Amino acid sequence: MKIQRKLLLTLGASATIMLLSLIAGLNARQALAVSLFTGTITALIFFWHLKVPITFLGVSLLVTLGLIDVPHLIEAANLDVILFLIDMMIVTRFLENRRFFEYIIGVMLSKVGRSGFLLITILMLLSALFASLVGAVVSALFMTTSIVHLASRLRLNITPLVLMMTFAINIGSSATVVGNPVGVLIAMKGGLTFSDFLRWATPISLASLALAIMISFRMFRKEIRMLDRRLKEQLIESDMGKLGSMIPENDLMICWALFLGTILGLLFSHQLEELLHLEKNTMLIGVSLLSATATLLIEKQRARELIERGVDWWTLMFFMMLFASVGALEYVGVTDVLANAITGVPGGTITRFILLTLLTGALSAFLDNVLAVATIVPVIKGLGEMGYDTYPFWWGALFAGTFFGNLTLIASTANIVAISMLERRGLGRISFKEWLKRGFVITMPTIGLAILLLALQLMP
Repeated sequence: MKIQRKLLLTLGASATIMLLSLIAGLNARQALAVSLFTGTITALIFFWHLKVPITFLGVSLLVTLGLIDVPHLIEAANLDVILFLIDMMIVTRFLENRRFFEYIIGVMLSKVGRSGFLLITILMLLSALFASLVGAVVSALFMTTSIVHLASRLRLNITPLVLMMTFAINIGSSATVVGNPVGVLIAMKGGLTFSDFLRWATPISLASLALAIMISFRMFRKEIRMLDRRLKEQLIESDMGKLGSMIPENDLMICWALFLGTILGLLFSHQLEELLHLEKNTMLIGVSLLSATATLLIEKQRARELIERGVDWWTLMFFMMLFASVGALEYVGVTDVLANAITGVPGGTITRFILLTLLTGALSAFLDNVLAVATIVPVIKGLGEMGYDTYPFWWGALFAGTFFGNLTLIASTANIVAISMLERRGLGRISFKEWLKRGFVITMPTIGLAILLLALQLMP
């Protein structure tokens, strides 16, 4: 009966949205695309464990009904993102098999001591730092693997640790241009430089991260106290501190070379692109491919096993279908209709700034954040043509696209990567409702702080 009720709610939400879309002036194809997308998202909320077949069904209906053609489906599937994830999963699994992440955690614990609150602070800072330097997805891959080993050694509930880590990752990804594809899009369309990000985005990102850490201390105080007790009860410092000497020196050197080479290559990918006269983001794929190639060559006979077992094909299929579902909205022109409608909304600069920021965030929470920001870009340009100072709007879109990644489980690729790693290892499962409950407490104060700090500096 419970399953039947969820199915009825899914169908009801889809039908209601279709009716409202038609009333709002969308044509039949646009209303049907929005309805199918709504049905897919609602079904994911109720049946997250069936996420791949749900998205497969959604895309099959979109294709069958002519709401997206095959060339646009392939384009919307973001195969460049999928290839990047495959490469980084290969590298991450290799480092995990060599116990490199256990070694990193051991070194960290030997420096931090036995304070759970200090350890959580450092983990969140590292998560944000990695996200700002090499991207949210890479940070999620590296940090989730590290936290898995920490939680297993201390016999802790890993879910709160992963939640706090991903909250920090999404916030930290706003600090620089390379932290999130949203930043690249905004920099290109808004004419913003790396220095602009250091001046405007980095300080607000740091302030918001500090707020998120304090909120996490309050929200997960019981879990952090348990971590604190476990650190004091066990001699984990000495046990893990010796791990470096237990790993063969040659293996440790290879792991460090691969890890640092990947990090530095991604960090300086933009400079490499300019040096080689390549298109933007080309070397993000190039560096990840080189790192994966080096990994497979090192593994030799075990390379095939590494690809088969180290890559989370289930999650990658979900990504492709979800991206394609979102692309159908663009294909039928729904995003254009939305952009034109917002351009005509009356109000002053502050009103439009807050409205566009919150709307971008709402779209990012349930759509791909890159597409959400891309939808808002023509709106911002339209406001500029009307004589408005659009500088605040670009920063509002940046923080909305990244901070609202904490609101729902599907709002950020980093979220899905982290949770999928836990599910695949049988270490836990987070429901859509549970994530929303925690994410709301983090998202609203941090985006509120970002809007306030922007308004104080940029508004007349």
